[in-house]
Amino acid sequence: MTCPSSIAPFVQRASTLPAMPEVAHKLLKSFDRDDLPLPEIAGLIGRDQTLAAKVLRLANSSRYSPSHTVTSLNDASASLGMRVLRDLTLSASMVGAFPAIQGFDRLSFWRGTLAVAAYAQPIARALDLDEDMAYLGGLMLRTGQLLMWMVDPDHARQAGAQAQELDSRIGFETVQFGVAHPEITAELARHWQFPAVLVEAFRATSQPMEAKPFSRLAAVLRLASVVADCRESGRPVSEGLLSVQGDLVVHLGLDLGWLEEHLPAHDLAVAGVDALMH
Repeated sequence: MTCPSSIAPFVQRASTLPAMPEVAHKLLKSFDRDDLPLPEIAGLIGRDQTLAAKVLRLANSSRYSPSHTVTSLNDASASLGMRVLRDLTLSASMVGAFPAIQGFDRLSFWRGTLAVAAYAQPIARALDLDEDMAYLGGLMLRTGQLLMWMVDPDHARQAGAQAQELDSRIGFETVQFGVAHPEITAELARHWQFPAVLVEAFRATSQPMEAKPFSRLAAVLRLASVVADCRESGRPVSEGLLSVQGDLVVHLGLDLGWLEEHLPAHDLAVAGVDALMH
C-alpha cells in the first residue's frame, strides 16, 4: 500500500497543472460513443492553433503513412478517421500540458511514451481488451515521472540512474519516494477526469499480480512498458518479458510468438515524437 504522506506532494503538484483542453475532454468522453461528429472535433482542435499544428504534423508523420499530404484538420479527420484523430489529439494535448523541466531529457521521455502507447495496442488485442483505452493508458502511464521531476528532481534523477536493469525503475522509485510513478499517474489521471477504469489500472500497474481485483489493463500497461524498453535497448522482446514479468505472461496466457509478429516496428512506434516537441 502507498503511504498517503508519500503521494501527497504529487497530488498537490498535479492540481496545479492546467486543465486538459476542451477537445481532449470531449475525446475522453468519446470512448463509449461512435457518434461524435468528426467536423465538430476538427473545429474544436482548430480553436487552439498550437494544438492544431501539432496534430497536422503528426498526421503527416511516417507512423500514419498518409497517402497524400494532410493539409487541414478536416482532411485529417477524413483521411485518418475518428480513432486516429483522437490518438493524435490526445498525444499533442498531453505533451502540451507539461512545462519544460531543467535537466530533463524531454525528447527521450516522449519517445518512450509513444512507444509504450503503440505496444499497448497489440497486447490489448491479444487479450481481447479495448485497444484505444490501452493506447491512452500507454500514453499516460509514465507521466508520473514528470511530476517526480517537478517535485524532487534530485531523487528523480537518482532513481533513473539506478534503474539500469530492465523493468527496475518502479522499485528504485519506491525506495526513493515511497511511491512509484504509476500511482502518481493515477492521481494525475483523476485530476484530469480520465475514465475510472484507467485510474484504477494505473494504481495497479506497479504490482499487477498483487492487485485486487486483478486488472488486465494494468497488466497490459506494465508489459507494454517492458516491451518499449526492450525495443529501445535492442533486447529480444520475449526474452525480456519472460525474465522480468514471466509470472504475469503465464497468468495472462499471452502468446509471445503472436505478439512478436504483431508489434509495430520500433521506428514507426516512435515516429512523430519530433512533431510533438515543437
